[in-house]
Amino acid sequence: MPLVLNMKLHELKNLLALHPVAHVRFQLPGGEFAPAHSHVTEVARIDKRFIDCGGTLRTETICRLQTWSADDTDHRLTAGKLAKILAKAESVLLTEDLDVDIEHEVGVITQFPLSAVTLADDQLIFQLTERHTACLAMDKCLPPAAVVSDLNPMKFDFTGTSAPNKCC
Repeated sequence: MPLVLNMKLHELKNLLALHPVAHVRFQLPGGEFAPAHSHVTEVARIDKRFIDCGGTLRTETICRLQTWSADDTDHRLTAGKLAKILAKAESVLLTEDLDVDIEHEVGVITQFPLSAVTLADDQLIFQLTERHTACLAMDKCLPPAAVVSDLNPMKFDFTGTSAPNKCC
């Protein structure tokens, strides 16, 4: 099965439908696995509205699946069961064109984007990746690239009295 990057909800649902008896496993970014008896306890639509450091209004909407591991170590989540859970959440999610991420506790509650799902034996392996921060307004926040000939230490303002940057 090929890897799928930036997994969308509709892609995930198609994979679940193709392999309904496969057990679902969550592989963390470092390669280790969440306990085999982890299951999805919550499906959420997360709508985020924010202003970036350049003053631009932005929005982001994702589907978040929260995992949990109980004392019931015989518990196993199948793709068919997860498909039924996602079907129950359709009225909350409103669309299948959402990126999916997994909320899992690894000392602290952490959100991992779902980067791929692979089939191995009787398991669908949900491969999780790390989330990173970034400046979304680099064109406004970062100074223009200096020309090498302009790198004269005598031109630096070490007093901090020059005009402040327009951003950040």
